[in-house]
Amino acid sequence: MARKKTTVYIDEELLTAAKVAAARSRKHEYEVFEEALRSHLGLREAVEGIRDSAEDNAVDEQEALRIAYAELDAAREGHYHARSVGCRAD
Repeated sequence: MARKKTTVYIDEELLTAAKVAAARSRKHEYEVFEEALRSHLGLREAVEGIRDSAEDNAVDEQEALRIAYAELDAAREGHYHARSVGCRAD
């Protein structure tokens, strides 16, 4: 995948933490940023998928909240699995 150079403004402490994470994992800084963005954007796609599939599955509000919190917990732990909580990825 081709990369494009860009400039972003980021909190200094967050940047330092990303640099430390890159050094510890022996990765480039851009790899740490890409992984974080993919993880964040993947969660967004899961929420949209839940919303889109809610019509087909008639998920009530409580079940939707349970699924959303399970996805959030999994993403925070770095173990994102939309299918593990019964979501469909159509």
